[in-house]
Amino acid sequence: MSSKLNIFSIIITAFLILCLASPISAQTTHKDLGLKTIVIDPGHGGKDPGAPGKTKATAEKHIVLKISTLFGDKIKAAYPDVKVVYTRSTDVFVELKERAAIAKRNHADLFVSIHCNSNDNARAFGASAHILGPKSNNPKNSSDYFAKSKSVAQRENSVMLLEEDYQTKYQDFDPDSPESVIGHSLMWQANYNNSLLFAAEYDAYIHKTPYRESNYTGIHQDVFYLLWATNMPSALLEIGFISNPDDYAVLSSAQGQEKIAQSLFNAFSNYKQKYDASVGAGMTAAKETAAISQDIYYGIQIMGLARLLSESDPAFKGQKPHAVKAADSNIYKYIVGRYGSQADASLKLQSVRKAFPEAFLVKVDGNSVTRVK
Repeated sequence: MSSKLNIFSIIITAFLILCLASPISAQTTHKDLGLKTIVIDPGHGGKDPGAPGKTKATAEKHIVLKISTLFGDKIKAAYPDVKVVYTRSTDVFVELKERAAIAKRNHADLFVSIHCNSNDNARAFGASAHILGPKSNNPKNSSDYFAKSKSVAQRENSVMLLEEDYQTKYQDFDPDSPESVIGHSLMWQANYNNSLLFAAEYDAYIHKTPYRESNYTGIHQDVFYLLWATNMPSALLEIGFISNPDDYAVLSSAQGQEKIAQSLFNAFSNYKQKYDASVGAGMTAAKETAAISQDIYYGIQIMGLARLLSESDPAFKGQKPHAVKAADSNIYKYIVGRYGSQADASLKLQSVRKAFPEAFLVKVDGNSVTRVK
């Protein structure tokens, strides 16, 4: 990557941080805040069946449509003020570009794309969540965090090959191009933490029911076109392996579909509650100041959110961060550790990055957080 490109990336990222730190306008009323619109995207459809089931009726496109509809119906029943939009409600083919456009036209607060996984190895099983993130620069490392979902991204992105004139439509998208990713880095930085938060809720609930354990679960990152193009908090959810006999039995049954839809709803409900609490009623001055540290130390920042989460929140993946918030900002910065020197903090950085690859060292001075090399 050229030095000019690096400088440009730093400038636009810094600009984003300044924008995110701006207080919410005083003219915005509480009723205008909160999660108001979700777009649910049942994967595939029409001439694109997705992963094959044992029968045509249990192809991926039919299973995900049924579960998406159940999921949306639960949201409508529990939250009548939330607008639920589907990218498709019947067995039709919808281009990837149009799916993203539907989400943007409806100004969605959250985009959820629902899919079934598949693998040549019939023993592979379980559910997983995928969010937009940079691909690995170390392809030789088979255990690399980002590389884990590479095959999934390739399979889901390949749908564009079924579209007419796809070379022209998707000429700006190149998952192997740094420029392609950096071109959308402003929105990626803005939406990454919310995408991660929703993915963590899904990951926690889907493994309570119907999947109690799995050798292919968790939250993964890669450059999915659909997530890249939506420019909003979003996640692509693989709800089980249609190629695995046990998973297939769950995915193809009415009872299993109901359980999956309920887990999706529970994840959405918990996410919405946290989202609304942070941008709706707001925090009292006492709670805000309680999150502010008054000493000088070094730590590791794992995320920044416009909400105050409990220390045991599943989004922290077992880490126990504390929150630091400037008085003139609406962003809580979550910091792991309190170290007397940068060197001491550096010793912990690599282990934290196993769960949070984007984590970085910071110096905390009162309520001021400064990134250090």
